[in-house]
Order: sequence, then structure tokens, then C-alpha cells
Amino acid sequence: MYLKQRLIAMNFLQFFIWGSWLISIGRFWFDFKGWSSSEFGIIFSTMGIASLFMPAIAGIIADRWVNAEKLYGLFHLCGAVVLFILPNITNPVTFFWIMLLNMVFYMPTLALGITVCYSSMKKSGLDIVKDYPPIRVFGTIGFIVALWTINILHWGATPNQFYLASASALVLGIYAFTMPSCPPLGKGHQKTFVSALGLNAFKLFKSYKMAMFFIFSMLLGAALQLTNAYGDTFISDFSKNPAYQDAWAVKYSEIIMSISQISETLFILAIPFFLRRFGIKKVMLMSMVAWVLRFGLFGLGNPTDGLWMIILSCIIYGMAFDFFNISGSIYVETQSEPKIRASAQGLFMMMTNGVGAVAGSLISGYIIQHYFMPDGVNKDWPGIWFTFAAYALIVAILFAILFKHKHDRKALENVHH
Repeated sequence: MYLKQRLIAMNFLQFFIWGSWLISIGRFWFDFKGWSSSEFGIIFSTMGIASLFMPAIAGIIADRWVNAEKLYGLFHLCGAVVLFILPNITNPVTFFWIMLLNMVFYMPTLALGITVCYSSMKKSGLDIVKDYPPIRVFGTIGFIVALWTINILHWGATPNQFYLASASALVLGIYAFTMPSCPPLGKGHQKTFVSALGLNAFKLFKSYKMAMFFIFSMLLGAALQLTNAYGDTFISDFSKNPAYQDAWAVKYSEIIMSISQISETLFILAIPFFLRRFGIKKVMLMSMVAWVLRFGLFGLGNPTDGLWMIILSCIIYGMAFDFFNISGSIYVETQSEPKIRASAQGLFMMMTNGVGAVAGSLISGYIIQHYFMPDGVNKDWPGIWFTFAAYALIVAILFAILFKHKHDRKALENVHH
């Protein structure tokens, strides 16, 4: 029981750090710094760029040489220093490089945090499928608490959001060194150059089933990036229309968007039931259908009489995100050997937050610029969202056909052994 509480605190702080600045950085960029929108777009790409290589590298180090909890703590301590420096940067290009450095330290902690949780839970005989989601839900609660703290204290357009994130990262970095020991499980197994470098997680691609899983993880990672990049902008853009500019939802678009995170907390708790009952393929398929509805409802909604569709879209987001992200990490855990477990989680993170996110960001930016900005300034939001919905539908159909998986309830029930 004590272990659960320690892991809850770790997850809460992990996402509190991110929530402190992720949603409000736009206001800091435009209102506090007065920098341009053309430069702002590259800031969100830092997450994807860092995820292309850092989670995999960190997973290799944790599998081969350094305890996962120590590496996790070290990254957060380095992140605390970078976050403290960030608001004092006076040049947007320099800001990009420092933010990229911050993401280099932060993004691998997402996969390392999962490794620390799974490793310590298994040692204590806890059931990962049943016990992990109620622990992970406090990560989402941490994100919401940070987001609302910034809103209530009116720190959205001030450097204080980064100082809060920095202090939280410092606390978590120190706390991580007190977590249960998670020694490298790949030690003593290296027989080839590939295994010595920890690159043997990539051998999972030899399996048709795992190769398909990682490819579709990448395609869904692109869908997630579309929501991160355009969700808040979409609602606040209604302020340009006289019919909607005074709507409550337009003035408090961040609070409307936080419904997505609140929904996450509920769907995380539902994962054990759905995974055991329906298996990974059907749960992932539910996630993909949820993405279709997420985008489609945005395309149909507006901040007044269509507000219910925007709110419903935010509620559905919980299923779209969790049924893919959390269930996917549990699936990777069941399909990989102990000695490559951290590397496998890093590979999953790389495909979703790295390759998928960067591809989604670049391709969607090009499509919107060339096909959905008729006057070069205003965006055709319904067209944008319906195109994204069609993309998610095609991915869902292909996944249903190409991903072969027979549901085995016993494998899931025994994942903690």
C-alpha cells in the first residue's frame, strides 16, 4: 500500500511539471515576450524532436548501465535548471534551443517513469493491469491541478509558470533517488554488438504483430499532435467572429480544453476492465473510433448552441488518448523480455511522441497552410477537423484489417508475475 502512495506522488509531480507551462506557454510567448506566431509553431516540435531519440537512448542506458530511478531523477534535476533559465531568454531562436534541451531531459522521463512503476510493482507482487491505471490517474490530476493553479493565480502570461515547473522538477528529481531500486535487467546478457548497445528492443519489429503495433502507434501519435497543436487555438479563433466573440467558452477556452484531462482520469480507471474484457486490439480500435468522433465533433461544434459538441469531444478525448497510450504501454510490457523492457517502452514512446508527433506536426501544418487557409489568414476549421477525422477513420479501418491479435486474458492476468 505504501508503494502505491509513493508511485502516486511520483506520477502527480511528473505531469504537474508539464501542466505548469504546456497550455499557457502561448500566452507567455505572445503577451509577455511579444514574439511572432510564425516562430511559435516550432516550440511544439521540440517535444517530437526530443522523442525521436531520447526515450530510446534513455531506455538503453536503463537496461544496460544505470538504475532507472537514478536516471529518472538525474533527468528531472537537469530539467529543473533548464526550466529556471528559460523565461530569462530574450531571443526566440535561443528560446527554441533551450526549450529543446528541456524536452531532451523531460521526454525520456515519461517512459522511465513507467519502467520505475512497473519494475517496483512487480517486485511487490502488484497486478499491473489492475493496479497501475489508478496510480497513473494521479498524473492526469497533477496536470489539471497545475493548469488550474496557473489560471487562478493569473500566471499564464508570466515567467512564474516556468519557476513553478522548475521547483516541481527539483522536488521530483530529489524524490526519485528515494524510490525502490530498479537495476539494469540487461546486465550480463550482452552477446552481440547490438545487444551490448541495448538496440535489441528493435528486434520486436521482426514480429509482424509488434511491427504493426508500432506502425499504428506512430499513426496515432500523429493524431494526438493535431489535438495538442490546434485544440485551444480552434476555440479561441471564434473570437474573430462577432456572433461568438463574447461567448463564455471563447473567453475560457483553456478551462474548456481541461475537460479533456478531467475525462482522462475516468477512462484511465476503466482500462483494466476493458483490457481484460476485450483485449488490446478492440481497446486500440475503440481509441481510433474515439479519435474520429473527437475531430468530427470539433468540426460540427461552436461556442454557443454547438458547445455541447465541443464538450462531448473533450470527454471522448479521454478514451481516445488513454485507450491507446496507457493500454499500449501495458501491451508492450506483456510482449517484451525483462532485459529489454525499458528499451521497449522507450521505443513505444519514440514511435508515438517522436516519429508520429513530428510527422503529424509537419504534414498537418503543410496541409492547413495550402488547403485550409483560403485568404491566407483565417483557417477553415470545419474542413481541417473533418480531414483529420477522415484520417483517423482510415487508420482505424487499416488497423482492424492488418493488426492480428488473439485476446488472451491469462497473459494479461499474469503480467505482474
